Amino acid sequence: MSAPEAREAASSLQLCRIMRPDDANIVGNVHGGIILKMIEEAGCIIGTRHCNTQNGDRCLAALVRVEKTEFLSPMFIGEVAHVTAEITYTSKHSLEVQVKVMAENILTGAKRLANKAALWYVPCSLQNVDKIMEVPPIKYASAEQEEEGRKRYETQKTDRLETKARIEEVVPPPPNPEKHSVGFSQSSLIHLVGPSDCTLHNYVHGGVTMKLMDEVAGIVAARHCNTNIVTASVDAINFHRKIMKGCVVTVTGRLTFVSNKSMEIEVLVDATSLVEAEKGKYRAVSAFFTFISLDKHNRPLPVPPLKINGEEEQRRFEEGNARYLHNKAKRLAEKQQQ
Repeated sequence: MSAPEAREAASSLQLCRIMRPDDANIVGNVHGGIILKMIEEAGCIIGTRHCNTQNGDRCLAALVRVEKTEFLSPMFIGEVAHVTAEITYTSKHSLEVQVKVMAENILTGAKRLANKAALWYVPCSLQNVDKIMEVPPIKYASAEQEEEGRKRYETQKTDRLETKARIEEVVPPPPNPEKHSVGFSQSSLIHLVGPSDCTLHNYVHGGVTMKLMDEVAGIVAARHCNTNIVTASVDAINFHRKIMKGCVVTVTGRLTFVSNKSMEIEVLVDATSLVEAEKGKYRAVSAFFTFISLDKHNRPLPVPPLKINGEEEQRRFEEGNARYLHNKAKRLAEKQQQ
C-alpha cells in the first residue's frame, strides 16, 4: 500500500462550545480545568493535522508542556467559548501552538478575551508511540518572527530540564493539622484512567490531566479560604512521562505561597500501572496554579496568611514568593509596553 499523500497545512483552527451548568462551580464560574481542556483539544487537533501533511507514518500530536496561562476574565454558564489555535513555531521534532479563548455573551453579542496560552507538542507515530516524528516546517512572516520563536523554544527546553531535576516527593499531611497550614488544605484525588480519557495511543489526553489538576488545586484553595475561588493563572505545566490506560493517577495539591490576594498551589501527578506494578510509581506531570478568592460580586477578597512549619515549607514559600514577584514585574512591564 502506498503512503498517504501530503496535505496542505491548516494555518489556524477555531472551536466553540456553550458553557453548561456542569462546567461551572456552585456560583456559576466556569472551572479553569474546563477551559484548559478545550485549549488542549484545539492545540492537539491543529498540531496533529499539521504533522500529517507530510508522507510517512501517521502520527498524533502529544502535549509536552503548557507555558504560563493567564485567566484574564471569568467565564459564566450560558456564555460561548471561542477557542482559536495557531501554529507559531516549529523545530525538527516539536511545534508551538498559541491559543486564545474569547467569551461571548450570546444575548448581547459582547465578546471579551478570557484566556491565552502557548502549548508545545511532539508528534508520536501511531505505529510506535516511542517514535517521535519530524515536524513539517511552517512559513514565517519575517526572520525576526522565526528568531523569536527559536528563543521561546530554547527557553522552554531549558525549563523542562530544570523541572525534571528538582522533582520532589509528596509528604502526607500530619494528623490534625492546624487551620491555614499547608497540611490543613493539602488534598489528593485518585483516578483510574479509562478508555474515554485516552488518545488513539491509549495514553491520557493532556487536557484530561489538566482538568484533574485544576480540580485538586481548587479544593486546596477553597479549604484555605472557605470562599468562592477561581483560577487566576497556571505556571508552566510540564508533562514528564506518559500516563497509559489502566494506570491509577494520584493528583496532589499543596499550598506553597500566599500573598494578600492570591494563592500558589503546587500540583503533582503520580501514576502507577495496575497491570505492570513492578514498574512502580512515577512522576508524570507537575505545575503551579494560582487562585484568587472572590466575594458574591466576583470581587477579590483578602486571603488568610499561610502558616509555615519546617524548613521545607519555608523554602517552598520563598521560591513561591520569588515567582510571584517575577510574574508581577513581568505584568507591569507588559502594561507599560502597551
